[in-house]
Parts: sequence; structure tokens; C-alpha cells
Amino acid sequence: MEYLVFQLLAPLASWGEVAVGEFRGSHDYPGESALLGLLAAALGIRRDDEPAHAALRDAFGFAVGVLSAGRLLRDYHTAQVPGRTALKGRPHATRRDELAMPTRDLNTVLSTRDYRQDAACLVAVQANAAGKPPHTLHELATALRTPRFVLYLGRKSCPPAAPLAPEVLDADSALVALQAYRRASTARLEALALGQRPPLEPLADIVRLVWGDGVHAGAAPDLSVARTDRVIRRKSWQFGDRTEHSKLLEEPS
Repeated sequence: MEYLVFQLLAPLASWGEVAVGEFRGSHDYPGESALLGLLAAALGIRRDDEPAHAALRDAFGFAVGVLSAGRLLRDYHTAQVPGRTALKGRPHATRRDELAMPTRDLNTVLSTRDYRQDAACLVAVQANAAGKPPHTLHELATALRTPRFVLYLGRKSCPPAAPLAPEVLDADSALVALQAYRRASTARLEALALGQRPPLEPLADIVRLVWGDGVHAGAAPDLSVARTDRVIRRKSWQFGDRTEHSKLLEEPS
């Protein structure tokens, strides 16, 4: 079976959880909605193109190999926003348009936002057996190499620290594909070093494997839980529950 495998490395990442009140938490690794958004951005699919997002959702499954969950960074965040009454009847296509009004009409919103420092993971994409996917894995790999829109890891302030380096691999399972990618990436860095410091550090071991229903993971789950990150309507930010499985491969250091 073929898998598209790529890496997500960044000094900061923020993988949103269910937002309650003024708190915006971050998961340790990306969920289905974040990965679908990443692929959609690379392909140039706009947020309001709901049929295209639904087609991606139904065509592909994901497995995530967690290399490092990173360290928690909590940010006390303030932002100015106009009230609904002040915006009524005014075009505001951009943030600049939104704030182009007297200061007295602006309100201050306070929130706490979580980030993960130096988190790293590998992602394996598997095409679902039923139906014909709108894009092949090779087309997705090409899009990740030359994305149409800017890619970021959860928030616009979290760009990747290294190319995603996508590769399509033939493997018996997602875990085998992820491990093969990690070994090949480490070997390439060692070859590039040539006695000098390589451009990046070798990838760490996979400490946890996480996957959704329908993905041939190659491991039996230690835990299965419900996660509310299945895209229902991308434009209006509506998400439903799905089952997520996880397997602890090595004790994190």
C-alpha cells in the first residue's frame, strides 16, 4: 500500500482543541481537521469551498508519528475587535478594514492561548479504499513541495522550520512507512554533513503513533478516544466527533 509521508517541524505549533470561553488550548499533535487544512492550503483550496474540503475528508485518512510533544508555552493574548453594531453595513474584507474606525468603537478581547515549543511529528496519509480520491498521493506530495497558499502549523504565527519533504512510500502499514521515512531522513542528513554540521538535526524516534478509523496502522491501540475534529462545515467552523486510536511505542525521555 502507498502512503504519503511528510514531516512537521517548527519552533512553535498550536494544534487547537475545543475552544471554551477565553481559553484556546493546544493538543500535542495535529488532528484530522488541521491536516486536512494543511493539504487544502497546499492545493489552493479556499475555506469557503466546502465540497472540496468534504472530498478531501472522505478520501484520505491520517496516521501521526509523534517524535516530540514539545514544551508548553502559554500566551496571555489581547486583541482589538469592533462590536457587531459598529460593523453593520461596513465592508470588512481584511483586518485593516475591520479596525478602520474610531477607537471608541473598538473592544478589547482577552484570551489565553497555548503553543507547543519544538514539537515534531511525521504524518502518513492513506487513500481510502472506497471511491476515487480527488487527488492522488503523488499530486498531494507535489502540492506540499510547492504550496499555493502559505503553510503553517495551526496558527499563522507558526510557520514550518524546515521543508515538509513529502515522499510517497510503498509499505505494509503506516507505522512501517513512518519508520522508513525517519531512517532515510537521518541517513540523508548524515550524508550531507560530510564532516561538518548538518543543516538539521536527525529525526528523533517515534514515541507514539496516533491514527483514525480506516487507516492500516500496523499496531494495536493502547487507547481509543473520541476527538471533536472531524470537519462538518469548514466555512462556519463546525466539527464532529471521530474515534482516534493511539499506541505508545517508547517512553518519552
